[in-house]
Amino acid sequence: MNLEVKKERNKKIYAKLGFKPMETVELTEALNNLLANYSVHYQKLRNYHWNVKGPEFFDVHEKFEDQYNQAKVAIDDIAERIRVFNQTPYSTMKDYLDNAEIKETGTDLTAMEMVEEILNDYRIILEYLVRVVEKSIEFGDSGSEDLAKGFIKKVEKNHWMMLAFSQQS
Repeated sequence: MNLEVKKERNKKIYAKLGFKPMETVELTEALNNLLANYSVHYQKLRNYHWNVKGPEFFDVHEKFEDQYNQAKVAIDDIAERIRVFNQTPYSTMKDYLDNAEIKETGTDLTAMEMVEEILNDYRIILEYLVRVVEKSIEFGDSGSEDLAKGFIKKVEKNHWMMLAFSQQS
C-alpha cells in the first residue's frame, strides 16, 4: 500500500473513532510509555519470583507470582488499546528498556530489597497511569480512561499490601 493511501486510510480511522491524528499520537504515546514501564516491571517480578530466597521466601514468592500475572493482563490490555487506535504498541525488550523509567535489577537483592524495588515500580506506574487518565480526559477518550482507572485501583492495592509487608517488625 503506498504512503498516500495509508495516510488517507489512517485519517478515516481517526475520524471514525472521533480523534484527531495528533490526539491519537498523544494518547498512544502515553499508553506506550505505560506499556514499557509495565513490561519492565513484569520481568522484574518474574526475576524476583524465581530468585527470592531467605526467611521471607514463602511470604513473597507467591505474591510476586500473583503480581506478575496481574501485570501480564495489564500489558495485554494496554497493547490492545493501542491497536484500537490503529497504532503499534511497543513490543521488544529494547523498546521497553529504552522507553521505561523503571529499570532492571539483578538477582542478588534480598527479599526486602526486592519488595522496595516493587514499591518504587508501583509509584512510577501510578504516575504513568495518571498521565493516561489526564490525556484521556483531555481528548474525551473514555475507553482509555476507564482502562487506566481500573489499573489504578489494582496498583494502589498492591502497593498498600507490599508497603504493609515491608513495615513488618
